[in-house]
Amino acid sequence: MTATLPQPSARPGRSPTVTLVRGLGLATAAGVVLALTGAFGTVEAPLWLRLVYWVPVMLAGASWGHVCSRLIERWIDMDERPWLTVVGLTALISGPVTLLVWSATGLIFEGRLYALAALPLSFGPVVTITAVMSALNVFLGKAQPVQTHAAPTGTAPARFPDRLPLKLRGAAIRAVQAEDHYLRIHTDRGSDLILMRLSDALEELEGLEGSQTHRSWWVAKDAVRDVARGDGRATLTLDGGVTVPVSRRYARALREAGWY
Repeated sequence: MTATLPQPSARPGRSPTVTLVRGLGLATAAGVVLALTGAFGTVEAPLWLRLVYWVPVMLAGASWGHVCSRLIERWIDMDERPWLTVVGLTALISGPVTLLVWSATGLIFEGRLYALAALPLSFGPVVTITAVMSALNVFLGKAQPVQTHAAPTGTAPARFPDRLPLKLRGAAIRAVQAEDHYLRIHTDRGSDLILMRLSDALEELEGLEGSQTHRSWWVAKDAVRDVARGDGRATLTLDGGVTVPVSRRYARALREAGWY
């Protein structure tokens, strides 16, 4: 008997916590369905035993899948190389999940570990279903860009400008670019780095009219001066000549919001 799980891909515009909670919810639902259908030869076991098997296995696998997706996104841009992302996720997830399935299946249904010779029998189904679920997460997960809005009259202004270095204090923010653990802030007085995550910055940018255009970029709407399109992609040119990529996953939402 074998099992595998759908792992959540970390998505632009979603916080890691939201992604994890969503993934665990999907894993629980999938575990219940697999238990009810008696998938992968478990149909002869009592329903309660199938639930004890499938739901924990799916939850454990989903948690590992979340870790893997966070690792993969450091080296692979899911928007630009979706198939490479699927391959990377499948390779990283499948080995540990195969060990999990092999040990859990033996202990729960037989009360002992299966012989090591049975381990390869779990690998094929695990790889196959992990690849399918990874592809579904990558290609069907339509993330929406985080859009920020100008603060209405009488409400508190955006908090992010307070983080500008002294030499840029009071400058107009044109874009915020993620560079590893830092953010490069592009302004009308030049640019500088601060130590901060883009996901945190997006919350503090509320109060300024703008949007994510890519998982590594936030752009002020009034800073856009030109849009170039080609090869299925779009690039924004801002005041000062800074060029910013537009993710394929965000392109439609930005068009509908009137960005270009």
